[in-house]
Amino acid sequence: MQASPLSASRSDSAASRLRADILSGAAESGTLLAESAVAQRLGVSRVPVREALFTLEREGLVEFSATGRAFVKELTPQDFEELFVLRLALEPLASRLAAPNLKESTARLEKNLAVTRCAKSVQEVTRLDLEFHQIILEASSNGRLLRLWQSLRSELELWLGRLHRSHQLQTRETLVETSEAHEIIVDCFKSQTPAACERLMREHILGWREWLPLCS
Repeated sequence: MQASPLSASRSDSAASRLRADILSGAAESGTLLAESAVAQRLGVSRVPVREALFTLEREGLVEFSATGRAFVKELTPQDFEELFVLRLALEPLASRLAAPNLKESTARLEKNLAVTRCAKSVQEVTRLDLEFHQIILEASSNGRLLRLWQSLRSELELWLGRLHRSHQLQTRETLVETSEAHEIIVDCFKSQTPAACERLMREHILGWREWLPLCS
């Protein structure tokens, strides 16, 4: 039986609020998300909270213990390695496929870049960084490729946010590094071949791997 529109709305709202707490670090890795306590805090019943927790589990933000208790997921170096390998497989390919479309118009990427340059927090830079990459996946016109990448997005945002908070990376430092790298990518789409765009994205993702020791 399908959930009622009101029930689905409450579940979506609960998932949205919990997701924001997790990605911002307000709910830290390993935090117990007891249904009753979360329901009381959000002002809803336990049913939408339970559904929200299942949604967040599918996104990779929540994990359940053997006894059925929900916790904010703790990403490990092995998790990072797996995410890295998948990004390296998906994003260079997407860049090659997207290049013919983006050669005609990089307007969405340029708009994202302009907003990134004005970002006020590391969390905002992280979100815009992932949005930039999603635009490229969308431009690939390969729906399955896009869906595979979207299945990783929440975990990528969780990991990057944890990295920034744990190692006290500054907003300005992160903003400049991200903007400069993305500007080079935009210029490549404007003037270079699909193969060159693929190579540049591979180099960009390979550079991400140097952050692995920071996960320890």
